[in-house]
Amino acid sequence: MTRQDPASLLPLTPLSLGVLLALAEGPAHGYALLKELDRQIDGGLTPGTGTLYAALQRMIDEGLLEEVKRPRGEDARRRYYAVTPWGRRVARAELRRLAELMDAAGAKRLVPELRVAWRRRST
Repeated sequence: MTRQDPASLLPLTPLSLGVLLALAEGPAHGYALLKELDRQIDGGLTPGTGTLYAALQRMIDEGLLEEVKRPRGEDARRRYYAVTPWGRRVARAELRRLAELMDAAGAKRLVPELRVAWRRRST
């Protein structure tokens, strides 16, 4: 894997993309991530605790996430996670890939109401 090419990690799993989206606005701990994932997909992608923490560790190993200092006054047992700049680049690449798929589906009239005009932008 090279950090020069975000495509080297694509496609992301739904869980990985969900975690990156959940952390896009700022750091969170594991339980908050579980709740946000549940909200994102309305219960359709709620991983078990072990699955989530295994994914978080894998994403740390890949450089997508980092463990950050917990906010003052928070429970010392909670571990907080944040998206790295590399993680943001990979998330953008994955979202562009998905947007291109949606545009192709719209062009084939599979989902015409979701058709988007996609323009490639450099990262």
